[in-house]
Amino acid sequence: RGHGAEPAAGYSACGAAAVNVSYTSREQIEVYRFSLPAAIFIPLLALFLQAFLPLRLHFFEIFDLPLLVTIFMSVSRRNPVSGLLTGSVIGLLQDSLTHQPIGIYGIAKTVVGYGASSLGVKLDVENSGSRFLLVFGFYLVHQVIYLIVARGMVGQDLAWRWGHMAFAAFCNAALAVPLFMVLDHFKQRG
Repeated sequence: RGHGAEPAAGYSACGAAAVNVSYTSREQIEVYRFSLPAAIFIPLLALFLQAFLPLRLHFFEIFDLPLLVTIFMSVSRRNPVSGLLTGSVIGLLQDSLTHQPIGIYGIAKTVVGYGASSLGVKLDVENSGSRFLLVFGFYLVHQVIYLIVARGMVGQDLAWRWGHMAFAAFCNAALAVPLFMVLDHFKQRG
């Protein structure tokens, strides 16, 4: 009997400690919002630059500024619904600026916005290392979803090139670190 009671007591103490740690870390998570001009202007600027910079600077085609803004705003807000909406609006606007069927970027960025905001609640996304890894991973997720939608739903003949995608993910993650530091100035405590 005594042996059976000890693990139960140890379990409840461990469980209480886990609850306290979880509660404390949830309390420390900052939720941010953006002013209305910033929430409109930042994505529109990213879309404008994405549409026109690659025409002059061909190397810029490797970057996806609307994706980086989607990830940043979703992670900062830490609300899956607002992340989903942010991704869908930015993605649909990006679709409207391309010759692709409407909805391919919309679907991919909706999933990324939802995932990024969901992870933002659970992870420390304020340091450079976690931001780099977050963008690297979500860039690849975005590309996989884009490829699945483009091939499966629209019937486009696209090929997956691992080397190119890994290099593009690295470049976008490297750009995201300083870009997110600049965008941090537009965050307001929620």
